Amino acid sequence: MSRKRLQQLTESLGRSARHFNKSEVECLIKLFDSLVAKSSSSNHRAVVGLDHDMFRGILHSSFGLTDDMMMDRVFRIFDTACNNCISVVEWVEGLSVFLRGTLDERIKFCFEVYDLNGDGYISREEMFQMLKNSLLKQPAEEDPDEGIKDLVDIALKKMDHDEDGKLSFADFEKAVRDENLLLEAFGPCLPDLKSSMAFEQKTFRKIREV
Repeated sequence: MSRKRLQQLTESLGRSARHFNKSEVECLIKLFDSLVAKSSSSNHRAVVGLDHDMFRGILHSSFGLTDDMMMDRVFRIFDTACNNCISVVEWVEGLSVFLRGTLDERIKFCFEVYDLNGDGYISREEMFQMLKNSLLKQPAEEDPDEGIKDLVDIALKKMDHDEDGKLSFADFEKAVRDENLLLEAFGPCLPDLKSSMAFEQKTFRKIREV
């Protein structure tokens, strides 16, 4: 990337990814470039962004995410252009919320992750699917589906304030504000503090040494 292009990107992303300063934005752009270059050389073809598998690899190795369904959903939320490839802008703006988002931003992010079909609600079926996917397999003699149905009933009882059998954004927001631990109620989709700090330390190391 040319110096001029880097400067232009840093300027515009410094405004849109508001949780990072310009030096941090520049570090993230350079990291993105190195990841893409690495992929281009290993695939023997020009790569313009992070594809699904590359991004999942980063979520797993840098942020400790292991749930396939959740990693797929996080990819979809980062990929705002819906073209199955994460651009440098989507990378920096996505990480701004993923690493340093306010509670409001993280509530919106998690709700979008959990709203599997994008209809504006987390349905009973979606809760069942996510909980079944993220929970450890039960011993064979127990029916795991029954236990998961019970968990869905508990979640709805606790979070479905208008009692319509599904969670709207307003339901989810109120529940999480009342009890922050419910933010990732249906599966881990944000990095833990230790992973975030390790990623930032490594990525922004040169700035902090100055």
